[in-house]
Amino acid sequence: MSAPRESEPQDTASPTGTTRLDAPADPAQALRAQHAARGRSAVDRAAAMCRYAGIAEDAAQAVPKDPAAKAANAVRLSAQALARLPELPLDPAADARCARNAAAAAADAAEAAQDRAGSGDLAERAHRAALAAAKVAGAAAARAAGGRDEALNRTADAAEAAAVAAAEAAGWF
Repeated sequence: MSAPRESEPQDTASPTGTTRLDAPADPAQALRAQHAARGRSAVDRAAAMCRYAGIAEDAAQAVPKDPAAKAANAVRLSAQALARLPELPLDPAADARCARNAAAAAADAAEAAQDRAGSGDLAERAHRAALAAAKVAGAAAARAAGGRDEALNRTADAAEAAAVAAAEAAGWF
């Protein structure tokens, strides 16, 4: 396990609802940590659902022409954006947009996973949870919230945690 970067706070709030002890003192840094954690969770979820659906990482295309390429490309771009966050100036709105994009990528991947799984209550719940997480992440990133609305951020974290649980229950993650 590698040492964390100086710009990445240790032990902060996570989308699974746990609170850790070493939260950053700077509110913008705390927001970055919160959005980044939610985004990484969504990217991990999306990648797992792509694997479940049989979509290889190398299916990503610069201009996707089919749903599999679209899902793979969305995962790749979201992962790259989240990886670059520590290099960029603190910007809660931009950080929230990265998390929103990752949640949207996971919604695309959930559709592919549901197509592979076929009809069934768990698959449908996991797909609906992925769509709900993307919708709430979008609200948290919207211009009015700017990534700074604590209630929307908590709701987005809870929706991401619910999407992870639903994907796990469906056997996608």
